[in-house]
Amino acid sequence: MTVARATLTRLASARTVTVVGLILSLLYAAAIPLTAASNGGIDAILALPFAVVGLIVARRQPRNIIGWLLLGLALCLVVSSDAAEYSVLHFRQGHHGLPLVRLALFLAPGWIPLVALLPLPILFFPDGRLPTGRWRWSLWAYLTLMVAFVVDNFVLDLASFTDRHPRVDSAGELTRLGGSGSTGWEATLGNVYLLLYAAIALSWVLRQALSYRHASQERRQQLKWLMAGAGLCVVGMVDLAGLSGATSTVWQVVDSVGLLGVLALPASMGVAILKYRLYDVDRLISRTLSYAIVTGLLIGVYVGMVAFTTGLLPFSSPVGVAASTFAAVALFTPVRRRVQRLVDRRFNRARYDAQATVTAFASRLQATTDLDAVRRELVLAVHSAIEPTHVSLWVSPLRHV
Repeated sequence: MTVARATLTRLASARTVTVVGLILSLLYAAAIPLTAASNGGIDAILALPFAVVGLIVARRQPRNIIGWLLLGLALCLVVSSDAAEYSVLHFRQGHHGLPLVRLALFLAPGWIPLVALLPLPILFFPDGRLPTGRWRWSLWAYLTLMVAFVVDNFVLDLASFTDRHPRVDSAGELTRLGGSGSTGWEATLGNVYLLLYAAIALSWVLRQALSYRHASQERRQQLKWLMAGAGLCVVGMVDLAGLSGATSTVWQVVDSVGLLGVLALPASMGVAILKYRLYDVDRLISRTLSYAIVTGLLIGVYVGMVAFTTGLLPFSSPVGVAASTFAAVALFTPVRRRVQRLVDRRFNRARYDAQATVTAFASRLQATTDLDAVRRELVLAVHSAIEPTHVSLWVSPLRHV
């Protein structure tokens, strides 16, 4: 056990981080010509934030397993993307004579180890320590399940080398791995894997949520970063799934915003683990919620006014659209201020309470001329705003000229 731990400590070093970074750079460089040749999309761009955050965390905290897990996620996604594009070139587009195409077909389903690694950073968040008690048993149960899942798909993926004429789908993978060639028992086994996988992963999310109540102030801020990033990630994934085939320029822009939402998860985890600007999360959450609410309200107002001015009133369509646009712009500032105050009262209490305290102190100070009364009011305002353990007030004596 001691030898194994010493070996892991020796491998988790700055040199290893540098080597992994170089490998990722080469894989990203290879993705550019492969994507151009196969006319595909650069799926590997989704791995970029995981790679960057993983490199930073592994460099600064080499014993924190979360950094290495993020690097593993990035490697799986980049290798899968490159291999899939290479496989498409040979098996789907007829570029014969390419070397190692069978190996590329075998490596194309990189989602298999990616799925296995994805929930683990949540369990080990934020310090990378092995959980205790029943959660350690859940980890061993999960690892056993994932070993069975990976081996099962590995056996199916061996057809990349054994089949004389393998059937390859548009994603560059074997058709049977995509589910279309699955038999009845394979589909049933896949559903069992999915249910157990979802149950264990959700239990880990629930563990983090339940730990918030008894956590320290710093740990609570870390959990807020995690939940904020996870929430934006879910919204971004739903956006990408719903607008993946959109042709309108506006919806393509919205689709790009959804991509930023997906990238929020590794970024928020990096901030929480490294404790960089940790206490700005309340402001981030309140701003995100307020702008999301304001955007939804203004879009509703804009669409309603366009329908009203172009359908019910004798205006031309350009005039109605222009009037609706000006109305939405004019409403932005007052609506944003009102919504921001409401959101701050619920999600950014520190800022709201501090502002309310300062405002009340200023109003009381206007009607006070006694120096002792001013001193008492000031001490009371400081206690209400930041709750210090001790307050001292020094007043310079007045000099008579």
